[in-house]
Amino acid sequence: MKHKVKITVIKKECYEDLQEKYLANPKSGPCPMFEVGQEFIIDSRGYQTMNGGKFCMEAWDAINRYVYTAIQGGSIMDGWTNDEKMMIACCNDGTRPVVFKIERLDEE
Repeated sequence: MKHKVKITVIKKECYEDLQEKYLANPKSGPCPMFEVGQEFIIDSRGYQTMNGGKFCMEAWDAINRYVYTAIQGGSIMDGWTNDEKMMIACCNDGTRPVVFKIERLDEE
């Protein structure tokens, strides 16, 4: 059985109060890299994008362990989520996090 992973952007947050207080550019706004509904399909050869998007390397660093587990057919979060083939995770940008749904896609 082969496996792919679908990553879907399900939410974007922006904490303007934190940006105002802590960032060099206090008007940075929400993450410019992703849009809600954007999807990425990853297979064992590396990531391939849908919708012509590129993936932020900081976000990738935050979620890649789930992606690699799923690509190998593993259970992403057995007992944590209501579907062992799915995980909800986010990037580590504390003032404008992006939330992702990560799903293992099984193919015969």
